[in-house]
Amino acid sequence: MPFTLAIDIDDPAWSAIPDLEEKSHAAVSAVLARARFAASVEVSLLFTDDAEITRLNTDWRRKPAATNVLSFPAPDMPLPDGEPRPLGDIVLASGVVAREAIEQEKTLEDHTIHLIVHGTLHLIGHDHVEEAEAEDMEDMERTILQGLGIADPYGREKR
Repeated sequence: MPFTLAIDIDDPAWSAIPDLEEKSHAAVSAVLARARFAASVEVSLLFTDDAEITRLNTDWRRKPAATNVLSFPAPDMPLPDGEPRPLGDIVLASGVVAREAIEQEKTLEDHTIHLIVHGTLHLIGHDHVEEAEAEDMEDMERTILQGLGIADPYGREKR
């Protein structure tokens, strides 16, 4: 399953995670493999700060607050032959993610990888608005993260 991962790190706080680009690639790859994507796709990841994610959250969701991760699925559009299909963009905020990792007693690396998996699942059409959707999405996250050597992010055993 070929894919392109475009990564932009615009906040130096993200340097706290060694090999962030390699680990991000593994996380996106694990989601796409589980979803059995056969077509060539492209995902963009932006590692930013709380101010930038607040701006994006305000502009796009009308929620004037920082959040841990935002996903922006790409619209379906015709593409030239051989071009990868854009899945969309994922944005993570350094301050929110770091605070959550401490509060939830997780490593920054594990929490970040979880949020990349979560964001990628949104890009391929999963959501957690309804309770049943949320449970399905959490189960997928657990399975994918287990394959990456990361403990259950929700702190409970898989059903």
